[in-house]
Amino acid sequence: MKIASFAGILMLLLFAIAPASADDDVTLARLATCQDSWLDWQKSDPAQLKKLGEHLHVEFAEHGNDAFVVPNASISIAGLRVLQLFPGSVGMGVGLSVLVDAPFDKVRQTIERKAGKPFAKCEASDGMRSCGLEIAEKRTLIVMAEDDATTTLVGCYYYYEK
Repeated sequence: MKIASFAGILMLLLFAIAPASADDDVTLARLATCQDSWLDWQKSDPAQLKKLGEHLHVEFAEHGNDAFVVPNASISIAGLRVLQLFPGSVGMGVGLSVLVDAPFDKVRQTIERKAGKPFAKCEASDGMRSCGLEIAEKRTLIVMAEDDATTTLVGCYYYYEK
């Protein structure tokens, strides 16, 4: 009888845990963590880039004149709920980034696991924390947040020529 109760509890836990990653947008996660590159697709696979554009138009809606779009439904990357998608440039970098609903330390650990290696360079200054990991030439994975923020930006950036 105890084994049956334990098995029942285990099944309930599995069903409760499964939905946490069921909303993961694999395409978006791969782009935001530099596993895939829309910049490469632009040169080598325009059909894939077009497919991405169609995917993003279905999954996201414009937010007024803001530089970001918002998900139409619950979407996550690596189990982190996406609040906003920035499909353009930030500072000196062009890329793709997402604002997720989680504090910096949690996001950093999650993204390091997803990338399969720790961030190489982390800094804290002017009320901001950031970490970066060069994945390839002109492709850097970045995690950044304001101190004590409950949201964190995750993105893959292709830096402009200097």
